[in-house]
Amino acid sequence: MPTLNEEKTVGEMLRRLGREYPGCEIVLVDDGSQDLTKDIVKKASLQNANIRFFDRALMGLEKGLTASIIYGIMRSRTEYVIVIDADMQHPPEKIKDVAAKLEHGYDLVVANRAAVTGWAAYRKLISRSFMYVGKIVLFVWAKETCVDIFSGFFGIKRNLFLSVYRKNRDRFVGTGYKVLFDFLKCVDRGSLKISNVPFVFHTRKFGSSKAGIWQGIALLRSFFS
Repeated sequence: MPTLNEEKTVGEMLRRLGREYPGCEIVLVDDGSQDLTKDIVKKASLQNANIRFFDRALMGLEKGLTASIIYGIMRSRTEYVIVIDADMQHPPEKIKDVAAKLEHGYDLVVANRAAVTGWAAYRKLISRSFMYVGKIVLFVWAKETCVDIFSGFFGIKRNLFLSVYRKNRDRFVGTGYKVLFDFLKCVDRGSLKISNVPFVFHTRKFGSSKAGIWQGIALLRSFFS
């Protein structure tokens, strides 16, 4: 779980994960939170030894959601990893469905946004436009694809992800927020066994979206790298 100013939700997310998936390794990577996120996670780790927390800001590392996710996967110690946000927009109860498909032999399992509630029309238009462009890019390059190429909620074989990343470091835009797309564009079409787990994506109840003009620029960099 990458985190950045998630004090309103990260505590509840950790409680639900600990309750629903006892014994599961939980890796959080913070990108310089200025609220109480770090304190909440550190307190939770005292009650759950399976919680591991990394503060990339203190390490002086490159900021960015993609960079945080890559760092977390590298620090994980399990055969499979599941990437999920801490803002509760990704339902943690779907983790078991993603994990089950990984255990049944899929290389990549994407939790796809089957429906999105609460978004303004202009935001839906922008999202769909980027989605179409992204799928065209993958088609032209003959690369892997899936239903939701920009999903931030997915499971994958850890060694598979790291193998692709290490061979294509320069193609991953660390400051961006679409690590799944960066991964897909580095994998030849038809080489992976991919499945999907649909869920309903709701608007945030707390905090504000990290998406903005700079993230849009970062996505354009992903299209052409």
